[in-house]
Amino acid sequence: MTLAPWHAEDWQRLLARRAQDRLPHALLLCGPAGLGKRAFADAIVAALLCERAGEREDGLACGHCRACALLKAGSHPDAVRVTLELRDDGGGTDQRRRTEITVDQIRTLGERLALTPQFGGMQIALIDPADAMNASAANALLKTLEEPTPATLIALIADRPARLPATIRSRCQRIDFRLPPRAQALGWLNAQGVETKTADTALDVAAGNPGVAMELARSDGLKLHAEVDADLRALRGGQSSASQIAMRWSKSEPERRLWFAAMQLQDCARALTAPAELPKLAAGFDRINRAREQLRGPLRTELVILDALSALAA
Repeated sequence: MTLAPWHAEDWQRLLARRAQDRLPHALLLCGPAGLGKRAFADAIVAALLCERAGEREDGLACGHCRACALLKAGSHPDAVRVTLELRDDGGGTDQRRRTEITVDQIRTLGERLALTPQFGGMQIALIDPADAMNASAANALLKTLEEPTPATLIALIADRPARLPATIRSRCQRIDFRLPPRAQALGWLNAQGVETKTADTALDVAAGNPGVAMELARSDGLKLHAEVDADLRALRGGQSSASQIAMRWSKSEPERRLWFAAMQLQDCARALTAPAELPKLAAGFDRINRAREQLRGPLRTELVILDALSALAA
């Protein structure tokens, strides 16, 4: 296991606290998706449960002991992961994951953490995505955080930490994952096998996020971005209508297309020379992001997109 170079400072700080026996009982790992929060969390779990902890200079798990083998197999008794579960729809093959973490999941976690660690070391729980907990689940977790059990670490992973109650955020040591310097991001992408020109383009599209850039470079993401750019140009120029574009976008990766549209507005705002236009761009940006949220609901996809695009055309 290796960590991204922009994780080094936070990792060393965590190792220092471990060496001083001053680990917090709760961590909040937050920041945009694509910066490796989950890889960082997995490294924490592995290092704290590893039976040969401290043998490596970088502080990472050995990867070979019994604990590491069990963790890799997903059967370590002292590692718990709480995430979005499959719906119990009474059978069928079209099972979908829930959109929220429920109170029953958090109560079960609390009962589990109240037990003695089976291997005599630490118990570690990951809640991911923590910002998907419903209100009842968050309240149940708060009780656990207020009365932490010894030798226990709870790590919350959140792309949007503002959705968490302030009472929970205040009881966690927070690690914010931020965009790395461009040169560091480019070097990392090159090390992952992404050619420099492609990496440079992908980083521009991804607004500097290396994880998102890598996903774009390895998929059809850059092609899709070019399609969105052409569609928005056609909309502004009157060559295509909002309804035509909405129908096309609704059939293939609608959320990602809306995200590309939002990023284009953000780029326009950065290059803006007429300050009076800024409120219009900000309103369009907010409208598109609201549409991305609405895609999770029961509304018809093409109507959600049409509403956002109509606002842009206006």
